[in-house]
Amino acid sequence: MKREVDLKEISDGNLYGPNDMVKADCGDCKGCSACCQGMGESIVLDPYDVYRLTKGLNLSFEALLEDKIELNVFDGMILPNLKMSGKNEACAFLNSEGRCSIHSIRPGICRLFPLGRYYESGNIQYFLQVHECKNENRTKVKVKKWIDTPDLKQNDQFVLAWHDFVEEIQTKMMQIADDETFKKLNMFLLQQFYIERYHEEDFYTQFEERLTKAKAVVASLIKA
Repeated sequence: MKREVDLKEISDGNLYGPNDMVKADCGDCKGCSACCQGMGESIVLDPYDVYRLTKGLNLSFEALLEDKIELNVFDGMILPNLKMSGKNEACAFLNSEGRCSIHSIRPGICRLFPLGRYYESGNIQYFLQVHECKNENRTKVKVKKWIDTPDLKQNDQFVLAWHDFVEEIQTKMMQIADDETFKKLNMFLLQQFYIERYHEEDFYTQFEERLTKAKAVVASLIKA
């Protein structure tokens, strides 16, 4: 989610593009799982994250809610996030050896770490979070290789569209005084973007169709 912070305080002061080299490679982490513990509700999942998880694990969204993810309210909008559990507050997908059991289909925030996204003028750039990763011996790697997401340019377009939509919805949610409308809108958005399974084909086309429908429904509900 968006953070209101000074980049100078949390980064190395640089912004990176997909083809830039950045000191982010942790050498397979070598048994360290610090970034997979104690993260609270911060690993928020977007629709593409859930699409990858449900498809890769062959589980429904409802099945994931049983013990792997949870729902929380973020600035008025109900969104899913990875669940932390146990005495170490570890990610529910962390195995007994301290390794990620869903590494190939891990969420976007996990793929970025220790990078973050910087949104400006309809574009995405990346920054290196200098205080987050405990590994001080990181090596340089190309940003797009580190993020390891097919069709990164198309994914960035999706991320921008979702980011802008969420910001718009959160602004409107904070203005809704009617609890029934608040609940109805949140339930619709969960169903539209998360609960209803996406087909095996092109996720991005399906997302655009759902986004267009959602904007129309939101407009009608807010007017009402």
